[in-house]
Amino acid sequence: MTVTVNKKKELVVPQSVRRQAGIKSGDRLEFRVSGGIISIIPELPSADADYTPAQRKVVDARLAEARKGPYHGPFDSADEAIRFLRKEIRTRKIKRKTS
Repeated sequence: MTVTVNKKKELVVPQSVRRQAGIKSGDRLEFRVSGGIISIIPELPSADADYTPAQRKVVDARLAEARKGPYHGPFDSADEAIRFLRKEIRTRKIKRKTS
């Protein structure tokens, strides 16, 4: 579909295009311009509204715990990472046999 832009009016997205894109009245949209191309991105709802305060507290606590690690690396090379992984595999196999 082609529309004509003029100085007096804002650019209007035709109803048929909005329907095909799933854009409804009240939706919030972000406009990005790159290389002369306009992208229209719907603003996604925040996950905060999906949880009760008690659930949010549990989620936040688990995220904080996950941020503590264990973290391994960064490694200086792929070979160093592979050596580490092989050692981890050997260690875990030994632990499994003794358990």
